[in-house]
Amino acid sequence: MGTVRRHAFVECNADKVWAFVGAPERLHEWFPITECRVEGSKRWITLAAGIVFEEDIITLDQDLRRFQYKIVNNPLIKFHIGTVDVIPDSDNRCLVMYSTDMDPEVLALPIGGAAGVGLAKLKEMFDGK
Repeated sequence: MGTVRRHAFVECNADKVWAFVGAPERLHEWFPITECRVEGSKRWITLAAGIVFEEDIITLDQDLRRFQYKIVNNPLIKFHIGTVDVIPDSDNRCLVMYSTDMDPEVLALPIGGAAGVGLAKLKEMFDGK
């Protein structure tokens, strides 16, 4: 099982960051994908290369500020779970953590890279706002 975790401290209120990060249909606004569609507890994301992944939304906890999803119906992926947490650090600072567990493990690496890019964009969007 491949496991990756990326995090960033964002100089902004956790509730404000969560309102954005916790909206599954807005992933493409901060994560390096080109399109995102949500219907009920399903989400489909499209990569720049045109590859589409189907996902099941398994946790969207407003109190905990946690979003979890898993990639499904993909013959190459035996197991996947992705988790995004927004954790208050002070009134105007929070920790955003993105983790992925995946089998085959080598596929966790590109998700980890994408998460790093996405977190950097979140910091750019929210730091000091």
